[in-house]
Amino acid sequence: MKRIVVGVTGASGILYAKRLLEALKHAEAEVFLVISDTARTVAKLEGVDLSGYPVHYEENLDLEAGIASGSFQFDAMVIVPCSMKSLAQIANGYSTTLIARAADVCLKERRPLILVPRETPYSRVHLINMLAAHDAGALILPASPPLYTQPKTLDELADMIAARILDHIGIEHTIGTRWK
Repeated sequence: MKRIVVGVTGASGILYAKRLLEALKHAEAEVFLVISDTARTVAKLEGVDLSGYPVHYEENLDLEAGIASGSFQFDAMVIVPCSMKSLAQIANGYSTTLIARAADVCLKERRPLILVPRETPYSRVHLINMLAAHDAGALILPASPPLYTQPKTLDELADMIAARILDHIGIEHTIGTRWK
């Protein structure tokens, strides 16, 4: 069973996190979920509820949580959506939250870290931070779903990003549409 850390930060696109959690609910995975305060605010604005999932809910200010330590074994971390503030913290090793610290653990322990930025357009600073995070070992997976699948609902659109995330953390799934 894989152990996956999911961080949700304060960018628009909380639906991407919800669809990932839905998919992980049906996978053989133990999930640790950390939601920033700003993400909670955005979730309310977007009408997305992230409660009630079979996960370990961790507090973002609890830097003593297990996932804050390199000795705590987990397989991968995904930050979806990833705010530019969180990206900047991760790219610069500034770990004042559990999300940033767990991401720092991924980088130092060479574990997969997937950052899903949801911002447009990107400024030069955003791009520099993305490059720094990439060079440190993170995978930058922008929330840019393909339209060739002709999604009928927002859930179908978000599933394409969730599917790509699952592919990169090695979790089998049947969501989304693959290129034929």
